[in-house]
Amino acid sequence: MARKSKIEWTESTWNPVTGCTKISIGCRNCYAQRMALRLKAAGSRNYINGFNVTLHDHSLKLPLKWKQPHTIFVNSMSDLFHRDVPFDFISKIFDVMCRAFHHRFQALTKRSHRLLRSSPRLPWPTNVWMGVTVETADYTFRIDHLRQTPAAIKFISFEPLLGPVTSIDLEGIDWVIVGGESGPGARPMRPEWAVDIRDQCLAAGVPFFFKQWGGTNKKKTGRILNGQIWNQIPKAPKSNLRRKSTNGQCSRLFSREETLVKV
Repeated sequence: MARKSKIEWTESTWNPVTGCTKISIGCRNCYAQRMALRLKAAGSRNYINGFNVTLHDHSLKLPLKWKQPHTIFVNSMSDLFHRDVPFDFISKIFDVMCRAFHHRFQALTKRSHRLLRSSPRLPWPTNVWMGVTVETADYTFRIDHLRQTPAAIKFISFEPLLGPVTSIDLEGIDWVIVGGESGPGARPMRPEWAVDIRDQCLAAGVPFFFKQWGGTNKKKTGRILNGQIWNQIPKAPKSNLRRKSTNGQCSRLFSREETLVKV
């Protein structure tokens, strides 16, 4: 677990799963793949398989050992709903998030079809924020899938933003993040694309977070949009778990019928 993440909208990262495969236009210059290959070359035991999907049982309980509350990005180096992550392992991750009630967990996926199929079978405590990535208007269907989940906080990450996304249906959406692509081969984000999404958020009353302009040197291009830094985040909902949360309390969020269904 990294306690000081460089990702602007979170504080820490937790990777019980590493590795992924590319499924859409936003994956072309994947930062996680570049990092995983560097870590493999450096001899990191978690990346002995490079960027192949790998489960890390030894990392599952790390958030329970971290006593101070943190905002934690789940699987920054993978996708929680990748087809090669067994549903039973996803359930274990959700159980830990239930039990670690003092943290705020942020999960982000491009596999919204599997998210939607799996969501009725998972507990959804209010400390779990669920998001989907939308790179261009071709992927707004992921927002519709997200909207149908029971997540207390639902958010969209328009990063890397690679085209205009107009007339976004923000009904039921609690947060929007926008960012340009960064690193080698970064594709440019046009200012009007980011401004238009910001204006849609302002009109709908949805908190807006501008992460970066991106480019080969993201520190140089910065985070200022129309003269200001946009750091808006949604208000955290009240917990739906009691302070002395246990495995049993997490399991009460399942219905008897749902626990018998396999994905």
